[in-house]
Amino acid sequence: MAHVLARLAGADLSEVRRRLESDAPFYAEHGMHLEHLWRNADEPSEVLFLLRVDDLEHCRRLLERVRAPAQLGDAHARVPDTLFLDGE
Repeated sequence: MAHVLARLAGADLSEVRRRLESDAPFYAEHGMHLEHLWRNADEPSEVLFLLRVDDLEHCRRLLERVRAPAQLGDAHARVPDTLFLDGE
């Protein structure tokens, strides 16, 4: 089963939760489903979340397409660091 682990520094947990919930239908259409959301206990302004994904390569391409406009408009745009995890 494939997952994406995302880490966003300088973030507010409630704002990240609200954004993930509002974007959930779009991501679900693309086989991406939120499984967990955490705040780093040692660094409260760091939020991590885990997405279960149906197709890891499709997810990777989609995230690249979604991120590109944000980063083009603002070189300092905050986008999560991501790890693409493939397991059995």
